[in-house]
Amino acid sequence: MKNNPVLLVHGGAWAIPDEMVDAHLDGVRAAIAAGWSVLNKGGSAVDAVEEAVVIMENDDAFDAGRGSFLNRDGKVQLDALIMDGATLRAGGVGCVEHIANPVRAARKVLGESPHVYFVAEGAERFAQEHGIPLCKNDDLIIPREIERLRALQSSTTKTEELFAPTISHDTVGAVALDTSGNIAAATSTGGTLNKAPGRLGDSSLIGCGCYADNQSAAVSTTGWGEPIMKLVLAKWAADRVASGNLPQWVAAEAMNYLKDRVNGHGGIILLDAAGRFGLAHNTPRMAWAYRTTEKDAIGVTAP
Repeated sequence: MKNNPVLLVHGGAWAIPDEMVDAHLDGVRAAIAAGWSVLNKGGSAVDAVEEAVVIMENDDAFDAGRGSFLNRDGKVQLDALIMDGATLRAGGVGCVEHIANPVRAARKVLGESPHVYFVAEGAERFAQEHGIPLCKNDDLIIPREIERLRALQSSTTKTEELFAPTISHDTVGAVALDTSGNIAAATSTGGTLNKAPGRLGDSSLIGCGCYADNQSAAVSTTGWGEPIMKLVLAKWAADRVASGNLPQWVAAEAMNYLKDRVNGHGGIILLDAAGRFGLAHNTPRMAWAYRTTEKDAIGVTAP
């Protein structure tokens, strides 16, 4: 029996300013279109989330791919993970500086390596050996981010203020259900502004910012990475769906748990193999979109 496909994407959870809302909506709309094109042709959930995330990595409105935040040394360092709920195979890359679309490299790890995770130069070497072109780090840097880093480093902003909900957390992600009944998830990020070189957030860590299992749920998170990591939040949410809770209830509970337990903030999208889904955030706004065979919607505040 063919399943009805479902696709959800997010493009960051924070206090997205009014003047940036349209760019975020345009970005998640384009991502949905790309991922849905895959699903509508009978393609796999893994292919769909990869294509959706690539669109957002290429869109400098988001903190992923080109246009990402700069680290303390003025470089872009990118992380991504993709996971197949049918097989539990996953692929991740971290701290890469010369890959424009880290989700593409992550997909190569998933499909063509016995390992789950590569970092830094090893990740770039693996990617290049598997047909992913490398780029200059300068190709990923845009003037807006040079100025943003300069302004921050010349200010008296305290470290903890960098993680306030008013500071951009534009990590991107997608979850999908395909016509074969399989689910998948992908998350990609440039991390936090002025981060220490070599810092990894939650996005590319299995079970933290991304997880997928046909027996529970596909999950992608966004927001302040360190608290999300401490709770292994994506796996926490998937386990609660496996226990029989509805995804929308789990999404809301995950945000409450994140706030109450470790004073964290962010957003989450999740989807089970029955096509039930949920999305929630505890920040002022989160860019999101979803599409099913019956309905599609888009917004910056939870529906």
